[in-house]
Amino acid sequence: MMNVFLLLGSNLGDRNAYMQQAVKAIEDEVGNIVKTSSVYETQAWGKTNFPDYLNQVVLLQTDLPAQTILQKILHIEWTIGRVREEKWGPRIIDIDILFYGDEIINEPLLKVPHPELHNRRFTLEPLAEIAPDMVHPVLHKTVLQLKNELSDNLIVKKLYF
Repeated sequence: MMNVFLLLGSNLGDRNAYMQQAVKAIEDEVGNIVKTSSVYETQAWGKTNFPDYLNQVVLLQTDLPAQTILQKILHIEWTIGRVREEKWGPRIIDIDILFYGDEIINEPLLKVPHPELHNRRFTLEPLAEIAPDMVHPVLHKTVLQLKNELSDNLIVKKLYF
């Protein structure tokens, strides 16, 4: 079984309901969720004139290959109602693969570890909550070290567990 970390985000409509729907679908279709972070509210990143996001990291165990996970989470996003209109635009749900064990994947449609995770507070805050000692296989630093070295100053606040 592979440990996989996913980041969930939503900034449109009933954000909480979409996040819960995504967690249930991940559990049903991708793998057993063994740990979840608190839910955080975060200012929009990239294009900052959009509504705030809810973000959460989940750790799951699965025997699925990374490409299959990607296809399944894209299908989950589509099923929940995500429409891809613009990069960093608002979205009903977004699910990103952060880590697939300690593997490094560099394919045209899949890059793991997520290439921006070390630059984003909205990713590292919830990730550090559940896996502070996880070592980034490319940067060779723990998640907690990466979080402590961040220059990203977006407001990320814990809402609930």
